[in-house]
Amino acid sequence: MKIAVLQLTSVLDYKANLEVIRSQLTEAKSLGAEAFFMPEVFYSMSNGVTPTPYLVEEGNEHYKEIQKLSTDFGMAQIGGSAATLLNGKVVNRAYNFDKNGKDLGHYDKINLFACDLPDKKISEAANYTAGSEYKMVEVNSVKIGLGICFDMRFSELGLHYRMNGANILTYPAAFTVPTGKAHWHTLLRARAIENQCYVIAAAQWGHHNEKIQTYGHSLVIDPWGDIIMDLEEGVKVGVVELDFPKIELIRKSVSMNR
Repeated sequence: MKIAVLQLTSVLDYKANLEVIRSQLTEAKSLGAEAFFMPEVFYSMSNGVTPTPYLVEEGNEHYKEIQKLSTDFGMAQIGGSAATLLNGKVVNRAYNFDKNGKDLGHYDKINLFACDLPDKKISEAANYTAGSEYKMVEVNSVKIGLGICFDMRFSELGLHYRMNGANILTYPAAFTVPTGKAHWHTLLRARAIENQCYVIAAAQWGHHNEKIQTYGHSLVIDPWGDIIMDLEEGVKVGVVELDFPKIELIRKSVSMNR
């Protein structure tokens, strides 16, 4: 399966973000991509102090704008997240649609980011309510386990998906620069190696507003732990073909006795 990974510098204005996304999807489609992966909070990036005013609700205009990305380009959409209003609370929800716009189900971020850096304190719990349920989706008979950003630090999530037949683990992200430099590549390679799955992590990059700067380096990692695509810095799209028979070869050659 040939997949596209979008690296964005999302801002608050969802219309500006959609313009960039649609340009990237045009390029991805021309390169033969069958599915695309977008970063965390791709639809609208707030400053972290208050949530975006452009909240998605099932069936509202923002939901339909996201859904149309799949139908307009005829590609499955996997794992990019958007701030979503649910029962009066805001969750960080990963959306998934097949190429015809069928809703494949969603995942609400379970592990909310919190850190105390030398120059700032960050706590997603100030804006978001944590989810509680794991979620896998299936595209072209390929099972994909869903996480979001900080979830990559919790190996039990990936193991759950691996034990339930996942071929891909995906972690859309808006990783801070200090933690990105320290841990991004190491954590994602670890999740690929220990679960013998492809790992796909579409990331935000750059200065989004006066408070938020993200690391970039969107990655595709094979089940051996080799990085087969690193988008490094900049707003761009990458397309790569996944070799699923390689998963079984690696799993047979390095038995995990599961």
